[in-house]
Amino acid sequence: MIPDAASYRLTNVRLHASLTSGLAATFDSDGFALADITVADGRISSIVAHGRSKTPADAVDLGGRIVLPCFVDCHTHIDKGHIWPRKPNPDGTFMGALNATGADRAARWSAEDVARRMDFSLRSAYAHGTKALRTHLDSVAPQEEISWPVFETMRDKWRGRIELQAACLLGIEGVRETKWFEKLAKRVADAKGVLGVVTYMVPDLEELLDKVFSEAIKHGLDLDFHADETDDVAAISLKKIAEAALWNGFEGNILVGHCCSLARQPDLDVLDTLDKVAKAGVAVVSLPMCNLYLQDRRGDNTTPRWRGVTLLHEMKARGIPVAVASDNTRDPFYAYGDLDMLEVYRMATRILHFDHPVGDWPQAVASTPAEVMRLDGFGTLAAGGAADFVVFKGRSWTELLSRPESDRIVVRDGRAIERKLPDYAELDELMVG
Repeated sequence: MIPDAASYRLTNVRLHASLTSGLAATFDSDGFALADITVADGRISSIVAHGRSKTPADAVDLGGRIVLPCFVDCHTHIDKGHIWPRKPNPDGTFMGALNATGADRAARWSAEDVARRMDFSLRSAYAHGTKALRTHLDSVAPQEEISWPVFETMRDKWRGRIELQAACLLGIEGVRETKWFEKLAKRVADAKGVLGVVTYMVPDLEELLDKVFSEAIKHGLDLDFHADETDDVAAISLKKIAEAALWNGFEGNILVGHCCSLARQPDLDVLDTLDKVAKAGVAVVSLPMCNLYLQDRRGDNTTPRWRGVTLLHEMKARGIPVAVASDNTRDPFYAYGDLDMLEVYRMATRILHFDHPVGDWPQAVASTPAEVMRLDGFGTLAAGGAADFVVFKGRSWTELLSRPESDRIVVRDGRAIERKLPDYAELDELMVG
């Protein structure tokens, strides 16, 4: 299907307006146009409307198949990944996940254990078509001394295949340990990482946020928060983060994940929060699969009553950058998942209604998270850009999102990769004892 050659043309492919730059074509109501892509020496040399130029005799006709840029997954936890077989969530709740993960981390997270599970996760993401990924790293003492060196080694190992970023992860209460937190912030800066915490409605939240912003400013770090992963209407740390960004005059990028409680709050409170988030330039990522799994799990044999996701449509209407991402995979926070961003987008479309119209929602798994992660040229298809894309069989959104597309073709540097997913059996020895 994809020639193993330095140069070739793919003709009659279907490209989406929101993910394609410089294509002069007529786009249909779903945002697609038929186009021809010419690849030369690992880069896209041209993208033109189908039928506008002479087609070479050796061009490959893809029959209207959708081609998307490789994915950008901006919120994952590959240090936790795949521990479910040895430490499942006992009741499916958030607290059950937190306690199970903490116990497993204390007992089992050696450098070798973390490295092997990380590498397994990255091989899965790569095979599915992900080009960039940000992971959170549990950074409570003494785990930060183990996981950050492992991450740096993994980032070097995967350079050129997946662009890796990391954000530290600890509860906001850990910031009270001033000297330790300052040391952690320097550790993150030395690793060229992102400063991150989980916010709760603790009495000194504003003071602690000031400390987080102060360290980020001192070291020139971007920020990444977990916030309001609850249905408690009193959880308003997203608003507090936006206020802290404004009063600290923060100029870096801020990404906030989850923000579930916002969907439960009164309209006037929601509007006030969103206005502040927009003014502060904060971006938000929803984790639809994990939040659907954990939120409103009552434990009394009743059906959940809400979806657990935040208000992405309202945010987007205010110009707030929004994304969706994988979050946890096969750990106590989410028993499933495979770092497949097509699955994430498929589920997001159903859970968050990314349709009727589709509009530019595809940016939420590509160009928008790339901008938040400061990755120029990622998440788009453009002449002069890298020939990194995924060829699907689907020719429309309903075809693409109705099947797993397990036979998709992932192209990197102009050549189709060998899409070999790792076997779960590789991890069996890590699950014993």
